[in-house]
Amino acid sequence: MAYDKNGVIATETVPPGSTATATYCRKFLQDVLRPKIHQKRSAIFPAGVLILHDNARPHASGAVSEILEKYVWQMPTHPLYSPDKSPPAFDLFPKLKNHYVGKVSEASRRYLMR
Repeated sequence: MAYDKNGVIATETVPPGSTATATYCRKFLQDVLRPKIHQKRSAIFPAGVLILHDNARPHASGAVSEILEKYVWQMPTHPLYSPDKSPPAFDLFPKLKNHYVGKVSEASRRYLMR
């Protein structure tokens, strides 16, 4: 998932039985995210794009770094492991949870009705 302060820009699901490899991440940046940014946030292209990820091995690979350099997208450095400073944990996830507050899933309902 890629998002900014204005909301979600692009989502992609890793196909079942696959893993998020460096090649997959590069393809996502090139074939999914770049066109979506151009379509939804074209005003940010002149200012530059900043990619903040979690430093997972595929995200920090040479293949991904190459594509970021090619597009002149910036990638700030951050500690190798910093769960306390994960932007999605403080910004995105609470917004996603708000949709489900007070709702009970069908699976939970069946469990409770046993």
